[in-house]
Order: sequence, then C-alpha cells, then structure tokens
Amino acid sequence: MQNVPEEWREGRDETVAKRRGDRSSEEKNGGAGGGEVEKESLMMELTRLVQKTVKESSWWERRGIDCSILAAAFLCLPPAFLLLGSSQLLWFAAGMLLMGVAHAVITIKGTHLASHGAFSESQAWGKFWAVFFIEICGSFSARAGVQGHIKMHHAHTNVIGLGDSSVWKVPSLPCTVYLFIAPLALPIITPLVALAHLRGHSLGLVAQTILMVTLGLYSQYWLLIHVSGFLSPLSALLCMLVCRAMFSVPYIHVNIFQHIGLPMFSPTSRPKRVYQMTHGVLNLPRNFLLDWIFGHSLINCHVEHHLFPFLSDNMCLKVKPVVSKYLTEKKLPYQEDSYLSRLQLFFNKYQELMVFAPPITELVGVQ
Repeated sequence: MQNVPEEWREGRDETVAKRRGDRSSEEKNGGAGGGEVEKESLMMELTRLVQKTVKESSWWERRGIDCSILAAAFLCLPPAFLLLGSSQLLWFAAGMLLMGVAHAVITIKGTHLASHGAFSESQAWGKFWAVFFIEICGSFSARAGVQGHIKMHHAHTNVIGLGDSSVWKVPSLPCTVYLFIAPLALPIITPLVALAHLRGHSLGLVAQTILMVTLGLYSQYWLLIHVSGFLSPLSALLCMLVCRAMFSVPYIHVNIFQHIGLPMFSPTSRPKRVYQMTHGVLNLPRNFLLDWIFGHSLINCHVEHHLFPFLSDNMCLKVKPVVSKYLTEKKLPYQEDSYLSRLQLFFNKYQELMVFAPPITELVGVQ
C-alpha cells in the first residue's frame, strides 16, 4: 500500500520494536514484560481494524462527502452576497446567516481537514490546500497552524507545557467574558496572532502569509462593496466581523470542552498513545448544526480523530462503532459528555480549570 499514513507506520514500527525488546523487557521487569507487550500492542490491533474499514470504503466515503460539504459552502457564497444587498431586513438577515454558516464551514471544517492533509495524498496538493484554507480563508499562518495543531496538539495531547490546550486559556478574563464575549473578537485576533507567529521566519514566508491573508480579507471586503452594494467601508467591515464571529463562541467552547479538565500527563513520563488519547480526549454528542459546520472529528468523533488524525470527518464517523466497541472490550475509557454538561462544568469550575494550572493526575507515569 503506497503512502501509508504516519500513524499506521508508527503503530507498526512500535510493535516491531517491542517484539525485539521482549527479552530485555522481561529481564528488566522480572518476567512482567509479557503484560507490557500486550498493553503496547493494543494500538496496533485497533489500527488494523480501522485500516480494514478504510480499505473497504469508497473514495466517496473517504473524501467525497466532506469535499461535497465544502463545495456546497462555497456555492452558498454568491447568493449570500446578493442577499446582503437587499433592502428588505428579512432577506438581508438571511444573507448574513448564509454567509456566516458558509464562512464557518470553510474556515473551521476546511482548515482543520487541510491541516491534516485530508484532501489529497499528494504532498504538493496538501500544501496548496493548507495555504488556501488556512491563510486565504482562515486568515492564519499555514505553517504555524500545522506546527501548532499537528506537531504539538496531536503529538502531545494533554502533555503539560506541550499539547495541553493552554493556548485557549486567558486567565485574566472573568468566566462570563471568556466564555461568551471574548470569542467574538476572534476575527480580529486571528490575523494578529498569525503575524506574531511569523517572527524569526524567512522573508519569503512572511511575505507569502501576509499576501494570502490580505487577499482573503480584501476579497470579501471588495465583494461586499461591489456586489452587495455596501455604501461605506465601515458597514462592510462590520458585516465581515459579524459573519466571521457568528460561530466563534461554540468554536472556543468545543476546543476547551474536549481536553481541558481531563487527565494531564508529564512531558518526561507519559502513557502509551492509546492510553494518552483515550484518557485525554472527549466526544460531544451528535449535533446536526455543529456536526456539519465543524465536522464530526471536532464534535462527536474527537476520540477517533485523535487516535487516527489522518482520517476525514466522514471516515471518523464510519469507524466510530469499531473504535468504541474495541475500547469498551479492552476496558479502556471512551469518554463522552453533553455540550450543556461541559458548559456547566466550566462555568462552575472556571478558576480551577482555566485560571490555575491543571493538576497532574495519577495517570502520569503509566507505561
């Protein structure tokens, strides 16, 4: 099989390494090596089950459905710009809603899939889509986005100081402000943070990112002026802010609900991958609106996504029964909770979870 995903290679290589080390492991642990090898083979066993499902799936299931959802979002943009030019309040509101939904699908679902290279097996096309979705559509640095999300958050999920979601914490803000007001400023904060991430990089990369981000922002502004007929720059900019901030509150909520408050791990002594992901990741229940706007991998299949981040949203949903059944059979946690339950938890324990450093749990050191 060509272009074997890194996670499959990782599981295969880990299994080979552990087989080679069986004898030394047993000697070191006084005969307990057999149990250790059994634990460490869980990820590879689960990988084989998931790989089998992926191989049996069509291109439509693996990539087509998600590409179609994104294509539909782009097709919603022309009528949205036209509706925003209406003098009727109802049609104008419909245009605003349509624009906000389309923008959220493109900049949340699209950028997330692009950061994982889920659109194509080709590295060149993968880089193209990352720049298009993350920089032009999402107003952020593709390099920083991939580095922070793939190489830090996924590689070091809930590891203190590395992938512990601390980027989402703003301890100086009161609970209500952080949860319901501050997220509305994300459209303004995002490009500024992108600029901050460019420090120390080559002039070419800095110029490319600034050009792509500017292109995306100016394109929407130009269309609002010349297609929607906005009479003043201020009104066009205000419309852009409202559309881009429409789903920023649940976006922040989802990012903190699924990791913060769960077990944390020491960077020097962390559990094996299957333990790290099953203890440090949580699924939210199916939600029609957020499932399609954010994608299954960010809502009801986040555990599956962290175990197999190369899968598309639809494939995460397809392997969900396989993963949940396997983890249950092996008596590993498969964590799920409702949106309202997590919101209540964070509202009641904001100081403990978001202001003070989360405690290291008893899972630290599990091998």
